[in-house]
Amino acid sequence: MMIPIWMNIAALALIILILYCAWASHSRLVALDERCTTASADVDVLLRHRHDLIPDLVKVVKNFAAHEHRVLTEVIEARSSALASQGSAKMQAETQLGQTIASVLALSEQYPELASSVHYQKLQDELTDTENRITAARRFFNLAVDEYNTTIRQFPGNGIASLSDLKRRDKYDLGNSRENIASASLVDL
Repeated sequence: MMIPIWMNIAALALIILILYCAWASHSRLVALDERCTTASADVDVLLRHRHDLIPDLVKVVKNFAAHEHRVLTEVIEARSSALASQGSAKMQAETQLGQTIASVLALSEQYPELASSVHYQKLQDELTDTENRITAARRFFNLAVDEYNTTIRQFPGNGIASLSDLKRRDKYDLGNSRENIASASLVDL
């Protein structure tokens, strides 16, 4: 018995439709993965900028509040820890660094001369702006990760992701492929 031509055409159309859906799902997953990578790099650039501001902040504060050695040492150690960390430890180290910077900035309340220093005010403004930009970049990164993770958990993305070896991403993880910044300038007390 001969199969009618319309059945052959329908079977071929179904195969083409399935292949197109698989291709479209894979393309979407790749695009979402790239969006996460780009968002991660954006956060990383801002964190590096914050790290670059710390030596100047320490020098300015040291000139006005030399006996605040403990606080200055804490910020230097927090910066070193953040530079050396990777993965989830990186998130914790960056959070600790942000808190330590806030304690250094709070010193201006005890030292009016420090608060009135033009250089200190510029650094404080730039650090505040950088922190705001870091917060916004982290939010965007986490939203991108949410969308990506949701897509790889839903059909047909889950099947395509397992075939393509695409894995779930963690929120606000700067990744393991960070450039080694250990050679960043050190600050002497």
